[in-house]
Amino acid sequence: MDTCPTWIGYWTPSTAPWPTERDLLMREFKLPDPGEGLLEAEIVSWKVKPGDTVAVNDILLEIETAKSLVELPSPFAGVVEEVLVAEGETVEVGTPIIRINDGVAVSEPATAAEPPAVAERPTVAELDEAPAVTGNVQDDLGEIPVAVPDASGSMLVGYGAKAGSISRRPRRATGTVSVPGPTTEQVHESYDTAKPVSRHTDDVTPSAPVSASPSGERLPLPGRPASEVESGRPPLAKPPVRRIARDLGIDLTQVPGTGPGGTITAEDVVTAAQGGRPSTGDRRVQLKGIRREMFKAMTASLNVPQATAFSEVDVTGTMELIENLRARREFSGLRISPLLVFAKAACLAIARNPEINSSFDAATEEIVLHGDVNLGIAAATPRGLVVPNIKRAGRMNLLELAQSLNEMVAVAKQGRVQPGDLNLGTFTITNVGVFGVDGGTPIMNPGEAAIMCLGTVRRKPWVMGTGEDEHIEIRSVCTVSLTFDHRLVDGEMGSKFLADVATIMTDPGLSLLF
Repeated sequence: MDTCPTWIGYWTPSTAPWPTERDLLMREFKLPDPGEGLLEAEIVSWKVKPGDTVAVNDILLEIETAKSLVELPSPFAGVVEEVLVAEGETVEVGTPIIRINDGVAVSEPATAAEPPAVAERPTVAELDEAPAVTGNVQDDLGEIPVAVPDASGSMLVGYGAKAGSISRRPRRATGTVSVPGPTTEQVHESYDTAKPVSRHTDDVTPSAPVSASPSGERLPLPGRPASEVESGRPPLAKPPVRRIARDLGIDLTQVPGTGPGGTITAEDVVTAAQGGRPSTGDRRVQLKGIRREMFKAMTASLNVPQATAFSEVDVTGTMELIENLRARREFSGLRISPLLVFAKAACLAIARNPEINSSFDAATEEIVLHGDVNLGIAAATPRGLVVPNIKRAGRMNLLELAQSLNEMVAVAKQGRVQPGDLNLGTFTITNVGVFGVDGGTPIMNPGEAAIMCLGTVRRKPWVMGTGEDEHIEIRSVCTVSLTFDHRLVDGEMGSKFLADVATIMTDPGLSLLF
């Protein structure tokens, strides 16, 4: 807790309770902003539980923001006392989500041979005549103003402690004038303020340990491996799903999970409640996290006048280059695809057509021509579409670009893109060819001037040669499209850029001219 209540004069049960030593050691970790200006986040999973010991920078939990999954490290070292927010809940930034003891041992209440003596509560007249004496108790956390007894040694709070039962810890030497107190136990060390003040902390009835073990054999279920059932591992399900199962009276251990990693979904529970028959009714999916951010971005993009140009390109030369790169030692272990040449061609073409790599500053009504190409790669993930970008991609050679692409795709598929990788993009490319689609009209990201789309590569008849030498060959062909902001890029600029990309992909050797 951040502050302690001020105790001056006489304590009565109506005033705030005295903070225990355990309270003073507790640290609350509030949901931070991981650097992307978010207002709220969903708790995806906890990596710790009460009783676990954590060190500074140990991962406590995983949250889903409007852009990505983010792991939050612990700012404290100590023991997890309480998890305040359940998985699946959405909380605002600044909300306490976990309490951690800072690791300093908490002294247990001493077992007294007999209850401490309790003084009679003074009458109102006696309280009116008694002087209010204040003092300071010196602690590791600083001076805390408290009420102290008068010179006679009687406790003004109405409850006393047996004299001489415990010695007082020496206080530090400070410039603050403090009133010495008698060598008696402090009230907060003799009584637990979480219980009625008339009950001693020694009056504890220990509960008998409960032990139980499963009996019989459990049959393996579809969706749950036999090894998982035999190990006694609890079914994987989020708290909202467990609540649905509890309301429907469904045993989650008997429900096969169809979600990622065998996770049991709400649909799985409903199906089990219907006797295994899939639900035929409507299903509503809450719009949140990455999918909600994508919804907003695409809606905002519709306010921009957009135009799209298409070009069908013979990419046989690109496919031959890819085969040569795969055979080279430098590219060993890297996934090499037409996307690599496509990305490099875009960077080279932007150098000739800088308007493609621009944005509009509405505050100053200026067009900003960016000096670096922060190349965004649209990636489809189970949680929605994300567009991380490679910073200064235009300055990279082909090997460096291949390494960056491989790292970005791997992280994006896991949904663990860092907020910094999603910001400051200047130009985006998307590859719908991996889905077997010939091409399309991509929608721009807000704040950018253009986005380019690569379709699938197909073997098609293609006219080669000119005049009498014309003949048909089977070539590798794909469709490339460019959508651009018609306020910043006109048809001529867009067409020239697309033609430069097509030239490089047709004959990669011509990139030496750029």
